[in-house]
Amino acid sequence: MESWSFPPKYDDAYFPSAHSRFWFPRRETMPVAERETLILERLKQVCAHAYRHAPFYRRKWDDAGFHPDQLKSLEDFEEKVPVIQKKDLREAQTRAPHFGDYLCVPESDIFHIHGTSGTTGRPTVFAISRDDWRAIANAHARIMWAMGMRPGDTLCIAAIFSLYMGSWGALAGAERLGAKCFPFGAGVPGMSARAAQWLALLKPTAFYGTPTYALHLAQTAADEGLHPRDFGLQRMFFSGEPGASIPSVRDKIEELYGAKVFDSGSMAEMTPWMNVAGTAETSGMLCWQDVVYTEVCDPQSFRRVPYGQRGTPVYTHLERISQPMIRLVSGDLSLWVNEPNPCGRTYPRLPHGIFGRIDDMFTVRGENVYPSEIDAALNELSGYGGEHRIVITREAAMDELLLRVEANPNTYSQGAESISRYRAQVAAKIQKVLGLRAVIEVAEPGSIPRTDFKARRVIDDREVFRDLHKKLGDTGR
Repeated sequence: MESWSFPPKYDDAYFPSAHSRFWFPRRETMPVAERETLILERLKQVCAHAYRHAPFYRRKWDDAGFHPDQLKSLEDFEEKVPVIQKKDLREAQTRAPHFGDYLCVPESDIFHIHGTSGTTGRPTVFAISRDDWRAIANAHARIMWAMGMRPGDTLCIAAIFSLYMGSWGALAGAERLGAKCFPFGAGVPGMSARAAQWLALLKPTAFYGTPTYALHLAQTAADEGLHPRDFGLQRMFFSGEPGASIPSVRDKIEELYGAKVFDSGSMAEMTPWMNVAGTAETSGMLCWQDVVYTEVCDPQSFRRVPYGQRGTPVYTHLERISQPMIRLVSGDLSLWVNEPNPCGRTYPRLPHGIFGRIDDMFTVRGENVYPSEIDAALNELSGYGGEHRIVITREAAMDELLLRVEANPNTYSQGAESISRYRAQVAAKIQKVLGLRAVIEVAEPGSIPRTDFKARRVIDDREVFRDLHKKLGDTGR
């Protein structure tokens, strides 16, 4: 199997034939049972490496009665290896600053330092060795090749260049692929208007960002008198939030830009985060099992669920030696299948991508609701203005759902009757999709703040809920 070694060693001069659908034909199309035999051998190597070098894993596994020598099957891996959570990583870095006692290389080998923002507590620091960075670049190049990107393409990276891993991983992969890199970034006031001007000028063939930002950029371009289709984009791939696998969102972006949309992205801790990603012929996300071994598990037992069922992805690095994640629980919700893929790759697939985080779910009169479901429903409405907010309380099962939803300029400008019709359309759509009655406030176009990064649309604030509910009662809107 091509370049199947541990630690990974890749030839940075290697390229497949320009007409090949596959970067590594053998690895990507081999029989599943044969690949799983090789994955088991790799898991033995990864676990032995972690046990030898990381007190974090040695302590956790000793407590669980597990030793890497016990791995005789993938079932052993699932049954005997305990999962780890993000809180475990934060505690490890508190105990052993700055990189935690799961760092498996000398600090002198660290090449890149990234991490979480730490806005909800202690940030998690990612330490990536030079060899790991090369492996990440090779993995991303390989997956971007599967999307149809080729040497000489120009990639616009419209994502924040900071501690955030997404933009840097896309850049590393594009550089390895031999693409021309256009790292525009995001996040500075007024930057979107300049991005639209640059896109119209340079006409890159590919684009990376978040779905929310792509929709915002399209509206900004229109405000600047530009049409997104004139940018000449052919491929747009996204991570950071659900959306690119939601048909209504994906179709809207494809219609606006005239480009093919790809979904990708697992967790920053799991970089190469494109370990789940679509291809030119296959929608949703393939689980690139020889890069990161993915199990979709029951959120309580962390045992694999059968194909065709929902669960939370649990990830294990197969090509990282600096801070290997072994059975890291994502906390996301997805559904997986194992069926023939149009692209010919023999990986399991997440046909609907990532639905969202399990802890983002809220309950309305006993019904479980995910923000991505509301996003999908609103994007199917022709009058939708592109942004909304969900205002909830978490005191108990909610009596009602309150949505603040923008109308588009045409709908809003026609006055009270048009706004009333739109409000009724939104309420009917939410009732049909979620089976729930919702209270709707129609907002003026552009009145809800946009973001250059991940959208945060759920407001968990009792006072805001009460104030908006009173406002709706007073105005009838």
